[in-house]
Amino acid sequence: ATLAANGELKKSLDEADAPLPLYGAGPAPEQQQPAAAKPPRKPVTVATVRGKHGRGEPLSMLTAYDYPSARLAEQAGLDILLVGDSVGMVVLGYDSTTQVTMDEMLHHAKAVARGSEHCFKVGDLPFGAYLTAEDAMRNSVALVKDGKMDAIKLEGGRRVVPQIEAVVDAGINVMGHIGLTPQTAAALGGYRVQGKSAQAAEELLADAYALEQAGCMAVVLECVPDRIASYVTSRLSIPTIGIGAGAGCSGQVQVLHDVLGLYDKLQPKFSRQYVDAGSVIARALEDYVADVGTAAFPCKEESFAIADKQYDEFIAGQISLERESNAAAEDLARQAQAASLHLQQRQAEAEAVRAQ
Repeated sequence: ATLAANGELKKSLDEADAPLPLYGAGPAPEQQQPAAAKPPRKPVTVATVRGKHGRGEPLSMLTAYDYPSARLAEQAGLDILLVGDSVGMVVLGYDSTTQVTMDEMLHHAKAVARGSEHCFKVGDLPFGAYLTAEDAMRNSVALVKDGKMDAIKLEGGRRVVPQIEAVVDAGINVMGHIGLTPQTAAALGGYRVQGKSAQAAEELLADAYALEQAGCMAVVLECVPDRIASYVTSRLSIPTIGIGAGAGCSGQVQVLHDVLGLYDKLQPKFSRQYVDAGSVIARALEDYVADVGTAAFPCKEESFAIADKQYDEFIAGQISLERESNAAAEDLARQAQAASLHLQQRQAEAEAVRAQ
């Protein structure tokens, strides 16, 4: 029995001395179930995008702004991740996308790149980052070199052809964006559907042709009548990615926070909310606040233990230190009291001398 007790004590001490799995701790190896084997996924490249387009397979594209959202998109099998300047509204709380800076885009691009190994990653050039061809090339290089993006996206039609050509000539994949261009929405009269008249549709098609000729690998069509978007798609040899442009595009893109119900200010007509994650998260946080308030969290299983022997030794040491501290304090008090009495005696003697 003594040997068994000693064995249990040694096991307890060994466990106490073992490194603590603070984060990412899963079940013990014997408890883990073998995962079903999945075929390895190949990275999505520009050739992959072209191949799917050529075979008529729809392209799935979603925004991502950080490591967790990139990981979730990666697990879901998304083709393309867009680090969009919509980060300004749905993550940073700005009123529009125009306030987003290049530094902010790089910050989020790097996080997404760390979270995605297989998706094709596209980084937005924010407002003011491509006013000239030189600006476009410099900032595109930064998104690819530092942000680890596979392509860049910029808004505008024929007016940005020089910028696109310069970036393409530098060996960088470019995705265009026409129709409603949020960065310049004020110049378009607000967030309105584009290409609703015959003349406007002709202008949109001309812009699409120009982007294709300039070397874009794909074009986003935003807030365009479905039949116009379908016609434009049929006339181009590069894929179109629709957002509010109907089902006739080569692929679709949505804002992550719209899909998950995490943005409280606006739910666009063209978005589909697949889950009300905002309400789920809010309820979970309310439960957390309640558990903290009633001391229901953390429980014993969520706390770390210390061996009884080590704890008793620690307490004994603290008691000894406290006694020593109290003794020292008492000694100092006695010294202070003696000094005070001595000072009073000296003052009394001085008073007696002055009285004589």
